[in-house]
Amino acid sequence: MNVAKTVESAQGAQAQPAAPEMNYASKSVPRHLARGAVGFGLIIGSIALVPVAGPATLLAAPLALIAFRGCPTCWMVGLAQTISLGRLERQCVDGVCTLAKPHRAAPKSRSQGVVG
Repeated sequence: MNVAKTVESAQGAQAQPAAPEMNYASKSVPRHLARGAVGFGLIIGSIALVPVAGPATLLAAPLALIAFRGCPTCWMVGLAQTISLGRLERQCVDGVCTLAKPHRAAPKSRSQGVVG
């Protein structure tokens, strides 16, 4: 029987082990859309070319899984991750995880210390 042990922190809150994060995001939205175009093109092309070139064209369909990094659903999750990259971050406190805007340092203004 596998039992995960929780760790008591100094404040008395229980820290639970974080779930492994699956990251399907690309470096940019255009790059991710290009991967999707290649993946969907391979699937559609392999099915559409069966009457012309025979069932051997179906061998191109598994190559779409490489472009999608899994399946079309994985690609769509990656699209959402790519769009939200840097805009949201997951914060877990006392076993409750929420999405929030990341804390960023305030930009320094040129007139610091000058009242005017």
